[in-house]
Amino acid sequence: MYKAVFTTERGHRHQQTALQAAPDTLDIIMLRRPDRTTLLAALADAEYLISERVGAIDAEMIQAAPELQMILRLGSLTHDIDTEAAKRAGVIVCRWPVGSVIRVAEHLVLQMLALSKKLRETEAIALAASGEWGESKRTDEDTFAYNWSGRTEVEGLWQKTIGIIGFGEIGAELARRLQGWDVDVLYHKRRRLPESVEAELAIRYVDEETLFRQSDYLVMLLPYFPETDQLLGETVFARMKEEACIVSCGSGSVIDEAALAQAVESGKLGGAALDTFEWEPIRPDNPLLPLAKQGYNILLTPHIAAGGAAAAARERLKDYTNIVNHIEGKALLYRIA
Repeated sequence: MYKAVFTTERGHRHQQTALQAAPDTLDIIMLRRPDRTTLLAALADAEYLISERVGAIDAEMIQAAPELQMILRLGSLTHDIDTEAAKRAGVIVCRWPVGSVIRVAEHLVLQMLALSKKLRETEAIALAASGEWGESKRTDEDTFAYNWSGRTEVEGLWQKTIGIIGFGEIGAELARRLQGWDVDVLYHKRRRLPESVEAELAIRYVDEETLFRQSDYLVMLLPYFPETDQLLGETVFARMKEEACIVSCGSGSVIDEAALAQAVESGKLGGAALDTFEWEPIRPDNPLLPLAKQGYNILLTPHIAAGGAAAAARERLKDYTNIVNHIEGKALLYRIA
């Protein structure tokens, strides 16, 4: 058996999924946000350190692990790993892309585009095929009925400001996918990223107040903690730009759904797209449901942004690919040091 220390900020359910996917050759100690003393003690005889998404790995930690052979970062952000110290100690450093994270980033783009194009409203018009818009004519080079229903404010993301709150791996993958779209991407998180990472991702750090006031699309990616419970409510919505939109793939209970429904219904906000909810599966009394059914610019999806459950389980098996490859003397993927 090979000893591995697995550090994470994620909850018990995610931890169990990771442990169930681990190969039998690994003896894993799972630590959620360990204090330094606990972590250094666990590393004393560890051969592999798995760091899920975040967590500084410095020279002292590497020195405290004389048996350490590999540091594996599950995610794409590696700025907080002292790769030079790892090289000096002869420790391999690899990253591993997280498929579910990438799919959530893609879903966020879908949400923003759907709201910008008022997709549910405009699709309903096409599906109705109503004669109220005039006589239909066969189209050719000069014959067509552009915007035959006279929709207004059907735009897109070009030159819009997108603000991400709760910036982590999903935010980073979203920023990568928005490069080349000519959008201004702002972000806010508790610990600001190094300027080199901001430049790489083409993002700009701002305080919460600026984020709320300047964003045309507010991307909510906050996890659930007692201090984030119902954090986005009436007070935040009042500070946002007129007709701004909210898209969310963060924890459902971070958003006050009743206040969000009121903000959309009143016209203060231009729309909302949610993949997570305070109560799941979504309850019939969710205040956003009647508005969505009435045709407001609201898109609700049943917590599927990360993909199907089977795909997520299979991907967790892949998390350990480089460790298994190292044990078996095979080539390593995504090596950075």
